[in-house]
Amino acid sequence: MHTPSQLFFLPGALGNAAFWRPAAALLACPAAQVHVAWPGFGGAAPQPGIRGLDDLATRLLAEVERPSALVAQSMGGVVALLAALRQPERFTHLVLSATSGGMPPSSFGAQDWRPAIRAAHPDLPDWFTSYQEDLTPRLAALRIPTLLLWGDADPVSPVAAGRRLAALLPRASLEVIPGGGHDLGCAFAGVVAPLIDRHLAARP
Repeated sequence: MHTPSQLFFLPGALGNAAFWRPAAALLACPAAQVHVAWPGFGGAAPQPGIRGLDDLATRLLAEVERPSALVAQSMGGVVALLAALRQPERFTHLVLSATSGGMPPSSFGAQDWRPAIRAAHPDLPDWFTSYQEDLTPRLAALRIPTLLLWGDADPVSPVAAGRRLAALLPRASLEVIPGGGHDLGCAFAGVVAPLIDRHLAARP
């Protein structure tokens, strides 16, 4: 299992399923693309039984039918890691952008984004802002080749988070995009797409 047959693009906390489309459109990788929407977010209808990030990971795993790669933004990166930790054999590659990686944000000096999100989007489910599980002790067991994409101007997930993930994940490489903010996966599509292609083409 060397190359993915499917690419799953996971959005961040606001559930913007179009977030990755600019970069996805530039990819040479021929794998089928699936742009995931979170139930109850970004205009997507809620689903019974979805009450936390673990439920989103379960839902994602139910959609993975072929060897796949996960390309994930922010909160989506936590969902990607939860899924990969459960069933690593189903994934060829991971791409994680500007995520906490399931690590406590205070451990790398991140700005707390949750109060502003709650105030600006009171209609969103509240469980995603109360996630507390610390994945740090489990990450060393994850041997999937992982590309970490970070911007050096992101207060929500500073480069320190990317460096810490790079140290914890045995097969991770970190790319820091100058001037990139929390939306670098979309705003810097022309920069990140070749990096993603190169990563997906590498033999595990």
